[in-house]
Amino acid sequence: MSARTRKTHDSSTPFDDVEFLARSAHRVTALNALDRCPHSRADLLEITGVSQSTIGRTLREFEDRRWIRRDGRHYEATQLGSFVAVGLQELLDRLETEQTLRDSWHWLPTDASGFTVEMWADAVVTTAESDDPYRPVNRFLSLLRETERFQFVGFEIALLEPCLDELCQRIRNGMDTEIIDPPNVVEYVRSHYPEQAARVLESDNFTLRIHDDLPSYGVGIFDDRVAISGYDPDSGTVRVLIDSDAAVARDWAESIYRSYRRENQTLALETSTG
Repeated sequence: MSARTRKTHDSSTPFDDVEFLARSAHRVTALNALDRCPHSRADLLEITGVSQSTIGRTLREFEDRRWIRRDGRHYEATQLGSFVAVGLQELLDRLETEQTLRDSWHWLPTDASGFTVEMWADAVVTTAESDDPYRPVNRFLSLLRETERFQFVGFEIALLEPCLDELCQRIRNGMDTEIIDPPNVVEYVRSHYPEQAARVLESDNFTLRIHDDLPSYGVGIFDDRVAISGYDPDSGTVRVLIDSDAAVARDWAESIYRSYRRENQTLALETSTG
């Protein structure tokens, strides 16, 4: 390694190194691979899929930056290289999460207490499309079919109405269910679906509660996942459903649910259909 080359890299800025890594995806792949365990040049050729000359230049650049060291035929990351690899992967993970949520962000409860981007890092994001407007509803239905216990708080008749047959059937089959809805949604369901409402309200495993001041989003809690639904009041449609099995997302969803359940405005609904 020449003194001139070393000086060039020692005087570079962090932005120069970010540009170096970001300019070619194989460099990130190679550095991450060497951070995990030692690899030979042949290994890296197979992992990255680039040419022999390209991987050779990349390894020399890594060595010049002191990010890797060579032991015989194998290369491995130094502590400096590992530090860079881990930090860069965290950044890439953050950007991947941001891109996943970007188009749906304005439908989500970003002002809700405790809501963070990080808790939805591994979420499944299902958005309504012009050629498939019911994608969020269908995702919700798939979650509903796989749970034995279901809790929901929200005012989204646009989400619950298309799922009403499945929801009622699951309740009659024994699914433990509790729903917190505003009075107008409760009355809508009871007036438009009187027979279904009457049968469900007679179920011992179903509890319906009313609340006058619910959030502008829905929160569903299933056995293994939690979900947030974003509703567009102008079009009357569900625009997005995001669901996750992350513990931090579940903690948040359960805290939101408990806060509405325990407030004084929340009342148990009489089972009589009048």
